[in-house]
Amino acid sequence: MRGSGHRERGVALVLVIWVVTLLLVISGSFLYAMRTDARAARNAALIARGDAIAQAAGSRALYELFKPQGGPEVWKRDGAPRRWTYDGASVAIRFADESAKIDINTANNELLKGLFRSAGVGEEEAAKLLDAILDWRDQDSLKRPNGAEEPDYAQAGLKGRPANHPFLSTEELQLVLGMRPEVYQRIAPMITVYSRQAGVNPHLATRAVLLAIPGVTGEQVDAFLAERESARVDKRVPPIFTAAGPYASYAQVAAVTIRADVALGGGMGVSREAVAMLTPQFPRRPSAFLAWREVSRDRDAQADVAEPGAPVGR
Repeated sequence: MRGSGHRERGVALVLVIWVVTLLLVISGSFLYAMRTDARAARNAALIARGDAIAQAAGSRALYELFKPQGGPEVWKRDGAPRRWTYDGASVAIRFADESAKIDINTANNELLKGLFRSAGVGEEEAAKLLDAILDWRDQDSLKRPNGAEEPDYAQAGLKGRPANHPFLSTEELQLVLGMRPEVYQRIAPMITVYSRQAGVNPHLATRAVLLAIPGVTGEQVDAFLAERESARVDKRVPPIFTAAGPYASYAQVAAVTIRADVALGGGMGVSREAVAMLTPQFPRRPSAFLAWREVSRDRDAQADVAEPGAPVGR
């Protein structure tokens, strides 16, 4: 009987240990879930705050753009960062004229092919992309030699079809048959639908955009950029980029891209871009935001590490 009592007490002790262990596991899981939910809520609140600050930065940028251009503290459309502190957050504001980008609706065909080649696309694929874009934009259903019309999209298993009108946004380019995601990520910072120019503005364009111009070399681009920067520092008239030839368009346009990089602390940040149209001729509404978009880290990484002309993987 004594042995039986010891066994019963032993079994009871084991059961108690198991129950306590189970309760510890359950409580630990509950605490982990609560901590995860709290972290997610905190991150969501930070991102919402970052969005609000980015929008405030956009309004501040518009204010600066309408200042007299001859002042000493003028913010120019050159892509250089301007530091601003708002509500305790550090913000880097950049803006650039849309004439510094390649318009996928109006750019010269050879300039578009140069854009694709600069993203590492081969000659044959670049020709196919160009014709597919032209077929997307035109109003007919006639297929170009290397292009794509509705049957080609259906054959590829795509639900979309050519819009038969100009692109309404740069993101729409991703719907074109043959446009690979990695290629789009490389060219996204270089394209626009707002400049309405056949060429690009060398006075404002980035190195990557200038390297997309057919026939130019890296040495020519670097020499021009050095001369352009020297003229900026000395407050001289910017030089002419003769190597750009017919692909240069030196007129500024009414559309400008505003980028806000908001540092929220704790390693978190928010990056947003807006396209604004400046209409000072209409005093009641001198400006309007045309688009807002999130700037992904993937896009920035592609733009930072991708050497123009380096091949992209399939």
